[in-house]
Amino acid sequence: MDADDLGQINQYLTFKLDDEVFALGIAKVREVLDFSDVTKVPQTPVFMRGVINLRGNVVPVVDMRIKFSMSETETTVNTCIIITEVEMDGEPSILGALVDSVQEVLEIDPGQIEPPPRIGTNLDTAFIQGMGKHNEEFIILLDIDKVFSADEISLIQAVD
Repeated sequence: MDADDLGQINQYLTFKLDDEVFALGIAKVREVLDFSDVTKVPQTPVFMRGVINLRGNVVPVVDMRIKFSMSETETTVNTCIIITEVEMDGEPSILGALVDSVQEVLEIDPGQIEPPPRIGTNLDTAFIQGMGKHNEEFIILLDIDKVFSADEISLIQAVD
């Protein structure tokens, strides 16, 4: 890994879900879109809001609030869709993550990142890459490739 890779890894796009700040590694983010109409798809998981047309491609959109057991995202002027690249069965796939608002791109020093919390044995925190600290505030660093289970990925791919 060279110096460019290290700089890339330490940059995160931060976004809000409710009052919590989350972040994705910038290398996984393709673009950020203002919220637009999402076409609902029947018989999809509750966290699947539907699909959007992104330059001729069908892109599944996931409501990250529902995925993390929060209430459904209410659309406001700040609501965004983060277009991410997710590893699904060893193949890169494009996925839209619906979030309350996008904040900023931060560079977080590795020394400011704590390991994910251990919250008992029944709760899976594998999707949390770490807890970043910025301005005395915790930022939950997500591993977007691990946010969805294998079953959820196959359902998302069926829509794609």
